[in-house]
Amino acid sequence: MNCKRLVATLALALLLPGCVLAPGQHLRSDAIAQPGHSVGDSTIELLPITPKLIAMERASRDAKSMPLALSSYRPGPYRVGAGDMLYITVWDHPELTVPAGPQQQLNAAGRLVQSDGSLFYPYIGKLNAAGKTPSELREELSTKLARYIETPQVDVSMLSYASQRVWVTGASRQPASIPLTVAPLTLSDAIAQSGLDPLQADLSGVSLGRDGVTYTIDLDLIGRNGGSPVFLKANDLIHVPYLDRKEVFVVGEVNQPGAMNFRTGQISLSQALGRARGLIQSTANGNAIYVIRGSSDLQNIPSQVFHLQAKSPAAFAVASQFELHPGDVVFVGAAGVTRWSRFVNQLLPFTAILSNAASAHSDLDSN
Repeated sequence: MNCKRLVATLALALLLPGCVLAPGQHLRSDAIAQPGHSVGDSTIELLPITPKLIAMERASRDAKSMPLALSSYRPGPYRVGAGDMLYITVWDHPELTVPAGPQQQLNAAGRLVQSDGSLFYPYIGKLNAAGKTPSELREELSTKLARYIETPQVDVSMLSYASQRVWVTGASRQPASIPLTVAPLTLSDAIAQSGLDPLQADLSGVSLGRDGVTYTIDLDLIGRNGGSPVFLKANDLIHVPYLDRKEVFVVGEVNQPGAMNFRTGQISLSQALGRARGLIQSTANGNAIYVIRGSSDLQNIPSQVFHLQAKSPAAFAVASQFELHPGDVVFVGAAGVTRWSRFVNQLLPFTAILSNAASAHSDLDSN
């Protein structure tokens, strides 16, 4: 008798509205607050995906794409420092240019700037070179040599550079130390010289450490917009992140859910849905497409849930302009009938087992 009652109870459950017992993940609109209002223990903002929202996000991204401290910096003329090697020529006086004779190696004839910033030169003796441009050093040498040589003609050129460097780490084939030269060095040039691995590097999130401040630079965006180059200065630290951190996740009623890497600076919502092979037409709710974006500071900055109503094909024109961020979760909800159908399918095997048990129990009672 108890088995019969249990079967009857389960049968009654099958007649209940689907939204009550429907299993699986889904988002309810009453579980998400409007902007600035809290739900439960966290704060979540529900934002409809509209052309206005896309324009605001794009303006915000462009406004912070290049920090003013970087875009306004222009390097001055190169200044000699400790470790640099100079080649000093005094025309018509080879004994001063190459003291050991013309057979001497060019590098061996160079003048090394010592750790205290000085170098030695015949007739003049110890000369402070650090902090001066090659032109300034040439003028000083000419003035001091004029005491011993009539109208000396002096030229100062750089043989090698060692006093000023930048460092590149991350997704390069090996960490690189790149010297600054008389030709200004740009961020793109430094990354190229470091042996960048194009299959692993994320150029949209390059970090540049300078004077105790770290900046994040989107080189992909700068290239697309034709932005100004970023010039480097001594002791800059450059880190190129790997692409393995650049993922979005598509779950729910799509044909191929999972994590998706992207190499360019951006991926749109429609591209992510396309790579997931689209919505499952028989089960997906076109008005239940959400983009969940967590906050890095949940106590002060709300997480955001962006909502796309995609029953109309025109909505995907908007989705093609909505850019996802690394770590975003795209969730496609199931239709109510679909959730109820799944619940029924999960219950049916159990009702069959219980019915068989009830029949067996009735047979025993009749015997």
